Amino acid sequence: MLAKAMGLFLLGFVRLLTGAQARWYGCPPKAEQRIYFANHQSHADLVMIWAALPQELRSITRPIAARDYWTKTPLKQWITTRVFNAVYVERARPKGEEGANEPDPLAPLVEALDSGDSIIIFPEGTRGHAEEPQPFKSGLYSLALKFPNVVLVPAWIDNVQRVMPKGEVVPVPILCSVTFGAPLQLQEGEERRAFLDRARLAVIALRDV
Repeated sequence: MLAKAMGLFLLGFVRLLTGAQARWYGCPPKAEQRIYFANHQSHADLVMIWAALPQELRSITRPIAARDYWTKTPLKQWITTRVFNAVYVERARPKGEEGANEPDPLAPLVEALDSGDSIIIFPEGTRGHAEEPQPFKSGLYSLALKFPNVVLVPAWIDNVQRVMPKGEVVPVPILCSVTFGAPLQLQEGEERRAFLDRARLAVIALRDV
């Protein structure tokens, strides 16, 4: 009950602050298993895309959350666990710090997809500050290869980085939107980098729609 009430509060707050407009440009909001992949410029991206989805999709869609950031405080951990039902992932360590027995970073995503959930991922891996997304990392390709029947939907999140400018502690009301594009499909024999570049361009193309 408390988690539901918090979810409704956050939904109302985010929509009041940002508008959280969802624009279904290339596909309708449909309750099918999907991997939504989007640009990444703010920790608020997770909340923004979650709020933009209609309720019937939010209930079956799990955003990916960086464990080190979203478990820093008991409140953040409770919200991401009980409200967003997020999938925690470990962010890549600096070179030279990897251990011999590092877990597969995709394992939590594979588990969520195996259970029938949809997920929201940010293929850049880390937040970018340029106008265009950084090159996509290989995770999206690996998931597309392993789950060929899951629908791949690109999304462009606009303006959310301006809601909480760097160094500020008070959010600034800014009209934001999430544009969902036409689904992609991994082509037979398509090379990893070719697919990732095509997926990245599909996200960028939604910026000016």
